[in-house]
Amino acid sequence: MPDQLDRASQLEEEDRERSLNTQRNRSDFDKLSLKNCEDCDWPIPQARQAFGGVTRCVECQAFFEETGG
Repeated sequence: MPDQLDRASQLEEEDRERSLNTQRNRSDFDKLSLKNCEDCDWPIPQARQAFGGVTRCVECQAFFEETGG
């Protein structure tokens, strides 16, 4: 019979797996990224483009998220 620590560990592992699956499902790795930011037209670094589906530079994406679009 599992004790409380075993159960807590199991719940933590299940929660982590759910979170990872959610993130995997939301990723756009299979989509092409823009080479230039849709807001400021500055080049988007290739390392950022590799995430897939990227349309903004870091600065513009941060502003977009802070202001709610």
